[in-house]
Amino acid sequence: MEKLKVIVIGAGMRGKGYSDIMAMYPDKFEVVGVAEPVEDKREYMRTKHNIPAENCFDTWEKILDVPKFADVAIIATMDRMHTEPAIKAANLKYHLLLEKPAAPTPEECIAIKNAADENGVKVLVCHVLRYTPFYGGIKKLLDDGIVGEIISINHTEGVGNVHQSHSFVRGNWGNEARSSSMLLQKSCHDLDLIQWLTDKQCTKIQSFGSLTHFTADNAPEGAPERCTDGCPHAETCYYNSIKHYYDNKDNAWFRTVSTQMTNPTDEDVMEALKTTQYGKCVYKCDNDVVDHQIVNMEFEDKMTVTFSMNAFDKGGRRTEIVGTKGALYASMEGETVEFYSNAERKSTSIDITKEKHGESIVYGHGGGDQGIVLDLYDYITGALDGSKLSEIGISCKNHMLVFAAEEARLNHSVVDIAEFNKKYYK
Repeated sequence: MEKLKVIVIGAGMRGKGYSDIMAMYPDKFEVVGVAEPVEDKREYMRTKHNIPAENCFDTWEKILDVPKFADVAIIATMDRMHTEPAIKAANLKYHLLLEKPAAPTPEECIAIKNAADENGVKVLVCHVLRYTPFYGGIKKLLDDGIVGEIISINHTEGVGNVHQSHSFVRGNWGNEARSSSMLLQKSCHDLDLIQWLTDKQCTKIQSFGSLTHFTADNAPEGAPERCTDGCPHAETCYYNSIKHYYDNKDNAWFRTVSTQMTNPTDEDVMEALKTTQYGKCVYKCDNDVVDHQIVNMEFEDKMTVTFSMNAFDKGGRRTEIVGTKGALYASMEGETVEFYSNAERKSTSIDITKEKHGESIVYGHGGGDQGIVLDLYDYITGALDGSKLSEIGISCKNHMLVFAAEEARLNHSVVDIAEFNKKYYK
């Protein structure tokens, strides 16, 4: 069996997560290099994968300035730092596992695609919902014709209010200038999923959404800048950072992200709450991304789709797919699929067998992280072609739906996708 050598550029949660999965398959992967500016994360990678010290770098530029020494580069930097290392790695003939979003602008997405095409390298973008056993099972049901011709889809992503506060208010993705739009960074997963499930192309798109709740106007009276400054609402506030980050010792996700440490102590966490935005009042941060948004789409054959993202429900993804033969109702959170048959006029539950890889966003997107890593191996070694995968060409087209939706939201318009794409595809 061919073993693929891998370098990791960006060893945060995503880079660490993919490489940890690769370590589970030592006959298929060997992580041989890392570029990561945070010493604690870099040291974790060096120890976990037994990486030689000379292959550990503190910037992506340094690891890509040396001659190519692996087959695959994982690009898991922050959103606005994807393009340069991705193109440089492609020019060095590395295949890529590229964290979503591929890039923050249409031009950069296409530039990465062009670099991959010119260098003959394979790129998978991490739209990991495609690779979950759950949505894989739904895809098979649709391909087998269970609902007949698809007429409409209603798809919902519940972010969850605390997740919103952690990642998209206090965290790295709360400010569009530092990251990207909410729809791009959080929900390009979902627009990609819809296109993949239906095998149809979107023709028109519109969108509405705003930042409504996490604003200074909604700060409780007397609330200080930081939760650590003695807030009079500490006991009743949903977003008290001391409760979520310090008191909850089992929340490794929040504790490691806030401190930038693999195994932080309580003292490390408290220092982060006193000195970083993770300890600020959620109504007094510099966030500007939306906390709710809807996207309306018309696809070829006049199929209609609504997508809704909301920060204020219990979290999880739910999908309703209505066709000429009946309707599928699916909840990823509960792993349930129900089919209503128009012919029989009754509902039945369908068991989609699902191997347990971990259900939360921390433990692998319901198996999607493990799924994409294994498909990456098969794609690069030739066992799979890219036609049903999230390869860069397909991903670029689905990213364009996000960019068009944002244009529609900001301009209060309906965007024709063909006309929109003409501006970027030359």
